[in-house]
Amino acid sequence: ALGQKLDQTLLDLNLPVFNKIVAAASTSSRVMIASGDMIIRSDAELPQLPDADIVFFGLWAKPESARDFGVMFCDREAPEKLVTFLQKPSPDVIRERSKKQLFMIDIGVWLLSERAVDCLMNKCGWTKKNQTFPEDTPNVYDLYGKWALHLGSEPVEEDCEVGGLPTAVVTLPQGGFYHFGTSSDMTQSLYELQNLVTDQTKLGAVSTLAQPRQFIQNAVFQAPLRREENHSLWVENSFIPASWKIASRNVLTGIPENDWTLELEDGVCLDLVPVEETELCIRPYGYADAFRGAVGDSGTQWINRPLGDWLAARKISLADAGIDPATDIQTAPLFPVPETIDPAFIQWMFAAEPEESDVWRSLWLESRRLSARELGRQVNLGRLYAQRNALRETALPLMARNCEQSIFYKLDLENTAKRYAASPFDLPAELDISSLRNPMIAVHDRMFRAAVLRRRGDESWRDLEKETFGILRDLIVRRFIGQPSVPACTLLDDQIVWGRSPIRLDFAGGWTDTPPYCLEHGGQVLNIAIDLNGQPPIQVYARRTAEHELVIRSIDLGLEERLKTYEDVRAYDKLGSGFTVARAAFALVGFHPDFNGGAFQSLEEQLQALGGGVEITMLAAIPKGSGLGTSSILAATILGVLSDFGGLNWDKVELAQRTLALEQMLTSGGGWQDQVGGLFHGVKLVETTPGLEQVPVVRWLPGSFFSASAAGSGMLLYYTGITRVANDILGEIVRGIFLNSSRRLATLKAIGDNAAFCYDVIQRNDRDGFAEAIRRSWQLNNELDSGTNTPEVQRILDAAGDDLSAAKLLGAGGGGYLFMMARDADAAGRIRHSLGKNPPNSGARFVDFSLSETGLQITRS
Repeated sequence: ALGQKLDQTLLDLNLPVFNKIVAAASTSSRVMIASGDMIIRSDAELPQLPDADIVFFGLWAKPESARDFGVMFCDREAPEKLVTFLQKPSPDVIRERSKKQLFMIDIGVWLLSERAVDCLMNKCGWTKKNQTFPEDTPNVYDLYGKWALHLGSEPVEEDCEVGGLPTAVVTLPQGGFYHFGTSSDMTQSLYELQNLVTDQTKLGAVSTLAQPRQFIQNAVFQAPLRREENHSLWVENSFIPASWKIASRNVLTGIPENDWTLELEDGVCLDLVPVEETELCIRPYGYADAFRGAVGDSGTQWINRPLGDWLAARKISLADAGIDPATDIQTAPLFPVPETIDPAFIQWMFAAEPEESDVWRSLWLESRRLSARELGRQVNLGRLYAQRNALRETALPLMARNCEQSIFYKLDLENTAKRYAASPFDLPAELDISSLRNPMIAVHDRMFRAAVLRRRGDESWRDLEKETFGILRDLIVRRFIGQPSVPACTLLDDQIVWGRSPIRLDFAGGWTDTPPYCLEHGGQVLNIAIDLNGQPPIQVYARRTAEHELVIRSIDLGLEERLKTYEDVRAYDKLGSGFTVARAAFALVGFHPDFNGGAFQSLEEQLQALGGGVEITMLAAIPKGSGLGTSSILAATILGVLSDFGGLNWDKVELAQRTLALEQMLTSGGGWQDQVGGLFHGVKLVETTPGLEQVPVVRWLPGSFFSASAAGSGMLLYYTGITRVANDILGEIVRGIFLNSSRRLATLKAIGDNAAFCYDVIQRNDRDGFAEAIRRSWQLNNELDSGTNTPEVQRILDAAGDDLSAAKLLGAGGGGYLFMMARDADAAGRIRHSLGKNPPNSGARFVDFSLSETGLQITRS
């Protein structure tokens, strides 16, 4: 996924799901317990969770994979009812029980009520009277291996106190569970996570699909690799020079910078653990070592062989090592802390057939040796993290230099820029867009460089950021430069072309239609086309004139301009120019050499060939800053009218795409949902796929949901009298998208998912579900931009009080029109009365709206 961070933890990746669970939990839940060696994924919204003392979360699994986890056997008629909990049952036991019961693996996340917490504390020796544990320390009590066995209608072991706790099992919808408990778990889980998405068009600037099982992170790696011969490789916090020979199933961690010569064997893992201020402990182990059992037991393995065989091959006895045969391998002192590290000694320790060496034998025996348990307590975490951070910093310019193959420009570049800015490195060489397979990499590159310079206090970041938006603009607009248009007048002398468009109300998905997000992820928006007070509020008229000039008039503004040269037309992105939308529309239609292939030397010559000038008259019967997509829909309407005037025959999809380009030409940015919302009639879910050519695919919904009786069902449209221009908001959010900000990308994905949810509830005529979709939209818009809900707007919402079921500002927020859903028709009446009697300002008012069944209409007189 885009937006990963180099310093992220398992907890970072799990928090979104944990937060989902907390949000959906019942009011009786008090504590969440979660295992720390896993990643949980859930792509669906959670339903309201059941009210029980213990809520388990499970996933369906095969017996062979379930054997390594806790398994919940549930009532076949009621899967939420736990029958029995077994810890790591065999596949045969699971199959036998599955004849009568359903089974799921326990993913290690439990919700506990206050009563369940009290019960657990009692089992650990807590005394309520004294409010203490015995000797101030809880007794050891196994949550999964003991407590869980008492739960369910048919527990493994009876316990009245524990068994009396009501339980519930929730299947995690569209979920995934990835375990990081063993070396093989790590490589398998990461491989599955890296290949979740098989549609390579959705993998961003650099694809990671079909990569080998070789995972190198926070490391400098110079050793030669072959994909098949060096599989199941995990390297972290390590410096691996070219003199190392890598095998397969190697896990290498904590290796400091070195020039050693080492030849690893299959399944050999090596960890160098910092202890105290300067020392390193050598910890070799085997890829499949379970690391449990008595050292004197022939089944207890170390470095892929029985521990006894390892000792015998080096002519060492347990007595020589001072280890009791009954000692568990976890507490056996096996790992030496020599004064200096010699690679030959490391090779001797892990070799299947070690060289005969009294020197290495003596070194191992005489060195201070630590057990696995002692290492966990004595590791110097400060040194460990310092090495990791230094290696991560060193790797940054290397990753940037190799950006077309590395994940560099898929990272959360806000986070990466912060780290890069604090490093001593110069910026990487600027990428040449013409040499890139994917030009979007150059867009991310420029914005990343601007972010680094900004953090370093270099004012040139502003020019670089401006250049970034320029590259994006050129990528979108250049398609139309390459498809020149030469309009010809197709009107009779006395004819007028008349275009009328509704405006749109956006309910869910807005912002996912905005470049560059939609170019890399596709967009998903649900909106409706409406008329206001019985009329389409945007209207444009065009006619031919005798004078060789382009005339622009606005009825609502009472202004007029005349364009006589190509320079006048091209002033659409100049400060102080009026009618910028209309100027850009004239250019895009072909009244400028950029878009007509240079067919004419001047506008005068072009209009002579046309047989006269063109006059357009516009009416936008909506206040500025309304949040209803006015400027984009006006642009699309002008383009539609001029297309008809000039015989260009552009359909609505073409008009939507050209309007997206027009918005970029104006340097204001913007997405495609506004124009699509007005061009196409009715209630609709609009989707696009990733790519520079954004082709809207429209799926219509029944209009009866927003019929004339909608107001009676509690739907209200209110003009707040407050306006807000979206440019600054747009620029800030788009900057975050350029930089793959994980926070912004996560919110945008949730916004897109909510559009699909909204589509579903409207299709089912679920008004409560629709209200929930509106509430989610409002919440997510506020997450994306904290300025969405101003104090003035909040006062309006407060005035509506408990009569309000859901509400959201339309468009970017901050003002304009407010869509409200009252709890019922009577509540709607009270809201109308309250706000009508005490409006927040002189411009605030309710507006009647009706569903447009036509979208854009173009006719001739």
